[in-house]
Amino acid sequence: MLRLLSALFTVSFLSFSACGVGSAGALPGEGESQSERVAGDEEALLRASDRYDTVFEAAGREFNVPPALLKSLSWSLTRYEMVASEGEFEGKSGAYGVMALSPELIAEAAPLAMVTDEAARTDVSANVRATAAWLSRQADAQGIDRSKLLAWSGVLAEFSKLDFAGRQAFVRGEVYATLKLGVGRLSDALSTEELEASVGEYGEVLQGLDRAPDYGAGVWRPSPNFNSRGGVSPKFVVIHTCEGSYSSCWSWLTNTAAGTSAHYVVNTTGTEVSQLVKEADRAWHIGATYDCANNSNQLCNLNGQSSNTHSVGIEHAGFASQTSFPAGQIDASAKLTCSITKKWSIPRDRFHIVGHGQLQPYNRTDPGANWPWTSFISKVNAECGTGTGGTNPAQIIVDSNNASNDQTRGYIQLSANWKSSSNVSGYYGSGYWYAPTAEVSDGAAFFFKLDSAQTRTIDGWWTAGTDRSTSVSFVAFNAAGDRVGEGVVNQTANGGKWNQVGSFAFTAGWNKIVVSRWQAPGKVVIADAVRIR
Repeated sequence: MLRLLSALFTVSFLSFSACGVGSAGALPGEGESQSERVAGDEEALLRASDRYDTVFEAAGREFNVPPALLKSLSWSLTRYEMVASEGEFEGKSGAYGVMALSPELIAEAAPLAMVTDEAARTDVSANVRATAAWLSRQADAQGIDRSKLLAWSGVLAEFSKLDFAGRQAFVRGEVYATLKLGVGRLSDALSTEELEASVGEYGEVLQGLDRAPDYGAGVWRPSPNFNSRGGVSPKFVVIHTCEGSYSSCWSWLTNTAAGTSAHYVVNTTGTEVSQLVKEADRAWHIGATYDCANNSNQLCNLNGQSSNTHSVGIEHAGFASQTSFPAGQIDASAKLTCSITKKWSIPRDRFHIVGHGQLQPYNRTDPGANWPWTSFISKVNAECGTGTGGTNPAQIIVDSNNASNDQTRGYIQLSANWKSSSNVSGYYGSGYWYAPTAEVSDGAAFFFKLDSAQTRTIDGWWTAGTDRSTSVSFVAFNAAGDRVGEGVVNQTANGGKWNQVGSFAFTAGWNKIVVSRWQAPGKVVIADAVRIR
């Protein structure tokens, strides 16, 4: 097999220097405590949070389980978040609490800790105590030496409920790797020499995997759950959350019994990406047929067809209910999404990079309300050289809804005289603004930022109708406020698509296109979206 030489994995699983925990070969705990090492490292600061330390300590004492092990397990599963998930995949249960306990595990563990099932789901202390009680019972059954961290590997493997490869990855690549990095003061008393060897062995396993066929920074873990697209090219990317850990996600999706899959899975920190299905093939990651009404009336020619046929699916370790997503995971996903969109010429906007719950709203919500869509799309464009940064983007789209805009690069500004609507189909994004014609200076201003002077072509998008004006002015202004040109369009026709307005010489800074209302009363003007290219 090809040996994976990417520094991404070498750093992440062998030296861990990318996480600010020391150089290759240096063990956490040498020279200074792990709690002292987290300064200046945002991820380490989050991992070291003492929010629930007293809970982990109390449960550890009560059931004779290392508190640091409980904390590392919680971080690996939920990053200390109280999750409530109904599950992402058919045949897989949901997960609850900071320990991501399944309903089946709660039924076993809650009586051991003498708490109710409901408490084990919703109360932090009960959730952790139930987990500790279950681990303790398993430790007794295996007859382990509880004082040795590696002795708990078999217990953790049973807790994971994964197959062999998944267990190895979860225990060594996630739980023990987290312990090695440190979880704050609970780690200070630990000897990590044995962890060094265990995590290093997993790093060797990882390096022995084949390189992902479509994404060089990924590893290849092929799933049997796919079929042919029939020669169809992907037209959009679907963002998912696994509703569980990284290892449990790819392990299940590569299992024949799952009957489901995705093209990619991104781990929590962004240090590992698994490809499961080739992009040219059809992964089984979304159960809904496509309905453009769920995607702002975009790609309506795909209505009634399988969404899987036309998409690439990316799963992300974590939960739709979590309050935020790690920066490393978002960055890694943006790089991956850029690669996919470049290969298949997919537009990089909110209508071609979509959420699972957006297309399947009747029973899915992932990636959840806190997925950072605006910054994510901006990062994807930046990775591809078409987003924000030190150079001018190749394309900027300013939508009528500022929630869909990267407002460091573009935004809309208008008065209360403009009213929002989505009554007429063919709008861009989530709707449009309209206002009656009148001889007033009250236009809708689409601002956009250029880093240097350039001549750019302007396109407009509107919804057409018989009540629209046949002579709507799109007036161009440079960053100094000087008028540099005008294009006039007929909004009774050519709705639901980009229409060229004109090309104008703009300057560095905040330029703008103003959709004017100024003309005789009796008609309506639409301000929907402007594209700068």
